[in-house]
Amino acid sequence: MEDESKIILVGVDDSPDAQIAFRYAMKQAKNEMAELDIVSILETDNINVYEALSKDFIHGKRQALEEHLQDYRNMAKKVGIKKVQTIVAEGNPGETIVNDIIPKIKPDLLIIGSLGKKGVRKYFGSQAAYMAKYAPISVMIVR
Repeated sequence: MEDESKIILVGVDDSPDAQIAFRYAMKQAKNEMAELDIVSILETDNINVYEALSKDFIHGKRQALEEHLQDYRNMAKKVGIKKVQTIVAEGNPGETIVNDIIPKIKPDLLIIGSLGKKGVRKYFGSQAAYMAKYAPISVMIVR
């Protein structure tokens, strides 16, 4: 049987729990010599209609997020992870990761923080709970 390399997917935003999840994912990827894929979702539901109609606004937000993910990528490379990919997508974080990202990259494990950075969302309908329930792979939720 052919030995395939393992892929760990970690979801990040700037919440404290996501930072803990990222550090845990780096440790796992390094220990298992796995590829680390870092995903962040541009939540378009937080953008008003005028901003949504502005291609420059959306492009600027996405570009800023892509640049921010490069900082995560650089940290992972610095600790010795050989293969690191970054992914930016748009939409609802839980649904986008489960329905779009996971089928595309086929990771072995998803690591996420237990709370998101957004206010009421962390109290009503947790994204972490959604991903744990619907993801077709193992999900580790850290806090």
